[in-house]
Amino acid sequence: MRFIPVNGAQRERMLRAVGVSDAGELFDGLPAEVRLDRPLRLPPGLAEEELIAHLRELAARDLDASRVVSFLGAGCYDHYVPAIVRHVVSKPEFFTAYTPYQAEASQGTLQAVYEFQTMVAELAGMDVANASMYDGATAFAEAAYLAARATGRAKVAVSGAVHPEWVDTLRSYAGSGLLEVEIVRFDPRTGLSGADALRAAATGAAALMVASPNFFGCIEDLPAASAVAHDAGALLIAAFAPALSGVLEAPGELGADVAVAEGQPLGGPMSFGGPGLGLFACRERFLRRMPGRVVGRTVDAEGRPAFTLALQTREQHVRREKATSNICSDHSLNALAAAVHLAALGAEGLEQLGRACVGKAAYLRERLVATGRFERRFASPHGHEVALRYLGDADEMLEEMLDRGYLAGLHLRRFFPDEDGTVLLCATERRTRGEIDALAEEVASL
Repeated sequence: MRFIPVNGAQRERMLRAVGVSDAGELFDGLPAEVRLDRPLRLPPGLAEEELIAHLRELAARDLDASRVVSFLGAGCYDHYVPAIVRHVVSKPEFFTAYTPYQAEASQGTLQAVYEFQTMVAELAGMDVANASMYDGATAFAEAAYLAARATGRAKVAVSGAVHPEWVDTLRSYAGSGLLEVEIVRFDPRTGLSGADALRAAATGAAALMVASPNFFGCIEDLPAASAVAHDAGALLIAAFAPALSGVLEAPGELGADVAVAEGQPLGGPMSFGGPGLGLFACRERFLRRMPGRVVGRTVDAEGRPAFTLALQTREQHVRREKATSNICSDHSLNALAAAVHLAALGAEGLEQLGRACVGKAAYLRERLVATGRFERRFASPHGHEVALRYLGDADEMLEEMLDRGYLAGLHLRRFFPDEDGTVLLCATERRTRGEIDALAEEVASL
């Protein structure tokens, strides 16, 4: 978007129109002690070409994933985004659109959101999905609110194998006093949520909250978790990986009541960690307890298909005590990107994507273990991420590999002090067999 400044003559006409002689008079209402009486301390102005060169120089100081081979996942993933995604989301009708309040003027945006919701509901195996939310972590926390409202209970029991930053977000929500968060320790042998621990924590809980694959990449037993939750009168809230939806059963098919996910792998670049996209879906009986908005499909007065905002249970539209959330905006452009990405892949492409990710992660695991430098950390099935124990100083290994052009994973000690030496690695469809072989050879040479 171009910025077109006004010239001096235009500025003078504007000042005369509002009855002041200079711009300083516009601020006469401010106390003198808080007004800045000197120019801002800024360097001299640059020509556009000079400014672009300067910004490129600054950007070059960062090491992004386009300049290294990344085996780093842990919540943000390096997937290939088809060119059609950028082409569609760059259309001015979508790129500049704001919240679609006026259905009569926003049919294209509303239809795009409706298609997004439909796809999310299908991925999750749920009845309904809402319009886009901020990111997976906030969708996870909003699901806890839904469960608390639905059951009249305050406590939510969260698997310790959920992404630690998602748990931190949930704790921030709990600071409101409306939620109590209990962390359920994961089984250190399997990396999974322990069934006995979940059962003990489920008593009196509004929800059991798990992720599958979890933060360690391990596939949880969702049917068992669902049985534990429902026997205790709680809901099962399950986070899932949308890029693996073509090869893993949907959480709704495995007994979850609410399913959430980080939608960045669908059409979103990594962009140094953001922005993300929250996916949120649930059973129809919880429809009116959902946060955010729901776009519906109807017909107009002449019987033609039409789209409209059908449900908005937030503070701007209903009384505060009736609101389900204070979420005030959404990530509709990211949602559009996700919908276009999914449409471009189709069901067959989504399955191929999942198979490529899981297959390459398994090959990565075997190649690294074969070097003798790693051993498998958890004896559980995994998706496109795997936790391996490095037989040496993991920090030194990661630094050395970065010097050689590889992001070789995340040292889990950052979040789990007991996991000193455990490294979480990821292989998406973008990683080639040659890159995996090269990583293994570099590690073996250390």
